[in-house]
Amino acid sequence: MKSTVETLSPTRVRLAIEVPFVELEPSLKKAYREIGSQVQVPGFRRGKVPTAVIDQRVGRGTVLNEAVQEAIPENILAAVREHDLKTLGRPEVEITEFNDGDSLNFTAEVDVRPEITIPDASTIEVVVDELQIDESEIDEQVKNLRERFATLKTVERAAAEGDYVQIDLNATVDGEDVPGGQASNISHEVGSKQLLPGLDEAVVGLAAGDDTTFTTQLVGGDFAGRDAEVAVTVRTVKEKELPELNDEFAQMASEFDTIEELRGDLRSRVTQGKQVEQIYAARDKALAQLVEAAEIPAPEGVVREEVESRKQAMVDQLERIGASMEEYLAAEDKTEEQIDAELTEAATEGVKVQLLLDTLADAEDVQVSDDEFGHEIVHRAQRAGMAPQQYYDQLVRSGAAAAVFGDVRRGKALAAVMERITIKDAAGNGITLDALRAANEAEHNHQH
Repeated sequence: MKSTVETLSPTRVRLAIEVPFVELEPSLKKAYREIGSQVQVPGFRRGKVPTAVIDQRVGRGTVLNEAVQEAIPENILAAVREHDLKTLGRPEVEITEFNDGDSLNFTAEVDVRPEITIPDASTIEVVVDELQIDESEIDEQVKNLRERFATLKTVERAAAEGDYVQIDLNATVDGEDVPGGQASNISHEVGSKQLLPGLDEAVVGLAAGDDTTFTTQLVGGDFAGRDAEVAVTVRTVKEKELPELNDEFAQMASEFDTIEELRGDLRSRVTQGKQVEQIYAARDKALAQLVEAAEIPAPEGVVREEVESRKQAMVDQLERIGASMEEYLAAEDKTEEQIDAELTEAATEGVKVQLLLDTLADAEDVQVSDDEFGHEIVHRAQRAGMAPQQYYDQLVRSGAAAAVFGDVRRGKALAAVMERITIKDAAGNGITLDALRAANEAEHNHQH
C-alpha cells in the first residue's frame, strides 16, 4: 500500500491510498468464502462452491465489491498509523479508480486533531457572582421539611384550595361514556391542577357527599378535542395539618435537638450548594477563556456528527413524551434552522472543549486507573437504573466504552486545570475548591 496525505484545513486531511491488487487477495479469498457459504448450488456442498461458479451465479463484481469494502477500513487504519495522524470521527471515502486485476485507488477525508498550543492555566482569572443567602431560602427549606411530615385530617366542611379530596369522576360526551373516563375514590390535592382542567374550580365549595358537573376539553383518546361533561362526587374532605415548628419537630425530622440547630444545618447545606454552583460557573468561564486563548478550530465533520446525535436525542426525548419535532418548534416558536443553528453552536463549543482537554491530558500524561473507570461505570449504571456489569457489557457491545474512558480522562484533566486557575467573587474574595471536594466526598460516601 502507498499513501499520501494532504492537509485541507487545520482540522481535516485527505488521504490518497493505492492498494496493489495482490494485497487485495486475502480480502478477495475471504469474500469468496463468505459468499460461497451463503449460496446454494445443486451438486456442490455448501461452502465448497468453486469460484468460477460463484462468479457465474453472483457475479465477480459483487465479490470484488465485498472484498473492497473489507479492505478499505484496514488500509485507512494503516495509512493513519504511517502518517501518525490523530483522527476524529468517521472518514468519508471515495473510490477514485478500481478495475479487476488493477490496484485499488481511493481517497478518505477525515477530521484530525488540530495542533493546539495550550495557555498556562495559572494565568487565568475568573470572577463569579458573590454568594448571597436570604433567610427566606432557609424558611423555604423548613417549609418543605414540614410538608414532608404533614398529616391529613378529615374535616366536616366544604373543600378549599390546599385540601385533599377523595372523588369519583365520570366523563361523558353527548351522554355517552368516554372510554377510560371513569375513576372512583381517587385522591386529589385541590388547586394542584394535576387532573382535568376545570376540576379544581368545580370542587372548591363542595363538602363530603356533594356533587356537580363541569365541562372540560379532552386531549387524548377517541374524543380528543371534544368537550366532555364530567360529573364529580366528593367522598371526603381532608385538611393538611403541618407539625408545629418547635424543638420537638426538629427531633422528629432530623438528627438535631433544637430548631435553631436544624436551621443552621439547612443554612450550611444551602451555602455549600451555592458554593458548588460558583465553582461550576468558574469552570465554564475558565474553559471559555482557555478555548478562546488557544484559538481552537472546530473540526466540521465531528461537529456535524455531534449535531446529528444531539438532534436525534431530542427527537427520541420528544417521542417518549408523545410529541413531535413540529409540535416542539410550534410551542417554542422556532424554525428548524434556528434549532440547527443553536445545536451547531453548542456542539462546536463542546467539541472545542473536548479537544482542549484531550490535548491537556496528553501533555500531562493523565492516566485513568481501573478503579476510576469502574467508579464512573457504577455511577452511570445507577443513573440508567441498570446493574453495573450489564451496563458495561452494553457499552462494550455498542463500542462506547472508549468514549466513557475518554470522558473520565478529560474529567481528570479538567480537575487539574481547576486547581491552577484563580477564582474570585465580585467583591474580590478568593474562592477555593473546598466546597466541591466536600460535595464529591459526600457523594462518594453515599455510593459506598
